[in-house]
Amino acid sequence: MPNSSLTRSIFPKGTAFRPSVQSPTTDGALAPEGTLGRFFKFLAVIILALFVLAAPAQQPLRIAAAADLQPLLPKLLKQFTAQTGIPARASYKSSATLATAIINGAPFDLFLAADFSFPQRVIDSGLAEESAPIAYARGTLVLWTRNESSSRNLSIASLRDPALKSIAIANPSHAPYGRAAVAALHHLGLCDTLKPKLVIAENIAQAAQYADSGNAQLGLISLTSALTPRLQASGHFIKVPQENYPPILQGAVVIKESPNAPAAHRFLNFLASAPIARELQAGGLSPVH
Repeated sequence: MPNSSLTRSIFPKGTAFRPSVQSPTTDGALAPEGTLGRFFKFLAVIILALFVLAAPAQQPLRIAAAADLQPLLPKLLKQFTAQTGIPARASYKSSATLATAIINGAPFDLFLAADFSFPQRVIDSGLAEESAPIAYARGTLVLWTRNESSSRNLSIASLRDPALKSIAIANPSHAPYGRAAVAALHHLGLCDTLKPKLVIAENIAQAAQYADSGNAQLGLISLTSALTPRLQASGHFIKVPQENYPPILQGAVVIKESPNAPAAHRFLNFLASAPIARELQAGGLSPVH
């Protein structure tokens, strides 16, 4: 029978007996209380960090964009990313160059062309989700010249001036605005007269550069280019009457089997939203409806 007096002497009255529990260490000895808990907490943090590092970062939405969009799209891409958290980047070329690149396997998610014919080529190659291009904007052709040009009193009649030496247009084989420029010259009966004076650029952005730099006296360029701060400061323009050329309806397609197809559709909805449509119009692209 236990000696009660001994027990009372070791544990005075009112003192509860709480046996100390220790965890064994790796060498079999007992570790101080709490060490194992801290270890497992640290291990959990490490594992979580490894999962975060191993998780794939969201791939940016890759957009093949016609050159007339270059003055407008960078700002819109920032707004889209801010609203959705989806990073996006664009490559700017002529519509024909981009269509050929996509058909040859270039890794794009969305094609924003300056007309319908080039996205239709992507559709015909079986590489688009859509059966027809989605219209997202309508372009406008303008006649532009530098402020110090001899054609300061700019009008359509300036194209008939015998003193006119050169006029920049985008390559009609590659660029929809180039096609529109040739159609306007045909409509005015000036194509044969002005053919030797044409300065052919790869795309509409380069045509604007030729006119701005003085490599051409006049430029038949996009309204999006003419409304950039640089060209507004250095020159002036008039709109070419729309009856002089076919409508420049700009179409888009989402690339088939793109891993970013949902983001591409989301961006098209973003472009069609009322606030963004107003921004496009202020920058030179009219609504299609």
